[in-house]
Amino acid sequence: MKIKALGSQGLMASELGLGCMGMSEFYGERDDQHSLATLQRAYELGVTFWDTADMYGPYLNEELLSKALKGIRQHITLATKFGITRGGEQATTRGTNGKPEYVFQSCEGSLKRLQVDTIDLYYLHRVDPDTPVEETIGAMAQLVKQGKIRGIGLSEASIETVKRAHAVHPVSAVQTEYSLWSRDPESGMLETCKELGIAFVAYSPLGRGFLTGQIKRFEDLAENDWRRSAPRFMGENFEKNLALVEKVKHIAAEKNCTPAQLALAWVMAKGEHIFPIPGTKRISYLEENLGALNVRLTAEDLGIIDSVITPEMVAGTRYTEAGMKSVNR
Repeated sequence: MKIKALGSQGLMASELGLGCMGMSEFYGERDDQHSLATLQRAYELGVTFWDTADMYGPYLNEELLSKALKGIRQHITLATKFGITRGGEQATTRGTNGKPEYVFQSCEGSLKRLQVDTIDLYYLHRVDPDTPVEETIGAMAQLVKQGKIRGIGLSEASIETVKRAHAVHPVSAVQTEYSLWSRDPESGMLETCKELGIAFVAYSPLGRGFLTGQIKRFEDLAENDWRRSAPRFMGENFEKNLALVEKVKHIAAEKNCTPAQLALAWVMAKGEHIFPIPGTKRISYLEENLGALNVRLTAEDLGIIDSVITPEMVAGTRYTEAGMKSVNR
């Protein structure tokens, strides 16, 4: 596993990370013991860039990671996020808060739950439209000076917002959904990050599991699985998107790899500054994902894939109408 610079502010991270959200919420039932075993296996295999957030659970995911970090904290590049507010575990309405006092309050909460002294990468999970990003980043910069965080990140921000934030304090990473079926970052964000020396962290690089080919029917999703309410997994969109997965399967077979490995290799091949963080709570999927490191895609391969699988093929938006209003701000 290659360890490389995560942005230009001194952070280092494994080239393939691990999204931990699904271990605690959104994707069916929790199994903390199985998740802890997966985290331990990730560490053993060199997947040491771990991504969580205070709203996952809420709070449960950070508490879970605190157990896995015992004895290995110094080897893990730990990222967490703040800024999405929830009224409770079952709350369906969510807000955003980027006010300076909330920045400090949230950081203290995360440090306590994670049982660490410092967070390596601290993200603003969603931009607060009611708080100038300069104020939010200014508060985060104070956390850097205090040694409570090492790097500043933004999640689902617009190019303009990233530039404004970067002018206040260097941004280490920008996190946005990016995969074969979510190509928005190619409209300037990937290039902007490269120019500014900012790492680009690709979440849901497997299309929330759809691109693996493992989800064949809507009924394959558990009753409490968030994806049941996601536009791309519903009704006609689901059926149309299966055609896209078939194309992924066909190309993967030609490259002697699994669809998941092809999808991850494609993301990684798009730039040295890109870090995919596929999420899983299963050791078998974790190990399969690592096989992507052995898939080599040439410029010709990428051209073929991009011509066969296009953004226009994808049916449905990434989030509901309400969810889409909170991204690219």
